[in-house]
Amino acid sequence: MNDVNVLVLTGYGLNCDNETAHSVSIAGGKSHRVHINSVLDQTVSIDQFQIMILGGGFSWGDDHGAGVIEAVRLKKTLGESIIEFVKNGNLVLGICNGFQALVNMGLLPGFDRDHNRRSVALIFNDCGNFRNDWVTLKTNPASPCVFTKGLDQIELPVRHGEGKFYSADSVTERLFQNSQVAVQYAMPDGSLANGRFPYNPNGSIHDIAGICDPTGRIFGFMPHPEAFNHPTNHPDWTRKREIAKRRGERIDNASPLGIHIFQNAVDAIKQNS
Repeated sequence: MNDVNVLVLTGYGLNCDNETAHSVSIAGGKSHRVHINSVLDQTVSIDQFQIMILGGGFSWGDDHGAGVIEAVRLKKTLGESIIEFVKNGNLVLGICNGFQALVNMGLLPGFDRDHNRRSVALIFNDCGNFRNDWVTLKTNPASPCVFTKGLDQIELPVRHGEGKFYSADSVTERLFQNSQVAVQYAMPDGSLANGRFPYNPNGSIHDIAGICDPTGRIFGFMPHPEAFNHPTNHPDWTRKREIAKRRGERIDNASPLGIHIFQNAVDAIKQNS
């Protein structure tokens, strides 16, 4: 396969599409920013792509709840098509508002290949306000998640008011048994946050920041990888630059870890083509 074509949805409050498309390009994919209406009326078919990204923002103003209207419109029009898209070996990524849409659609967690049942939720932050901060994340090496392969501890920003992951105990237990919990909020030393604020910025149960379906090909999480597409995006980049300089290194030679999320996806498609 020469090009890995990546669909990046835009429109109606999806406001992280430019950064997401740029990150895809850095990762070696061919990004296509497409208004969601063109997908809903099927002027543009998702079958033209190998990766579909539901990005961050406030789709439809988060009326009726974060990601609810986006989820309803996508499910009503393209629900079965998206499921078939994944069955064909393609990938779906939901970032922040996109993650909220995926759980509202029932695409996640996808137990028993049931991608229609909603069994988890992303609700209002325990702190009672919108959080815009950088967090430390710990990935699960046992997870089948395609997007987090090879990653261990990463730092990314969060920007949300409804990011608290919640599910019934039986659902949570099954998520961990299946290793579908791909990313958790952590302390700077890499140990889990254990609910401590602001390291866990929203009160998510068991510090859950992101989950995948059993195949690992559908992944949603609250942090924004597209917002760490260059070393200078990091709030502590000048200190990191000085440390690297003293080691005889250059931070601009290192790929920001946010890009690795997209790189893993592009590489997985290339390897399986």
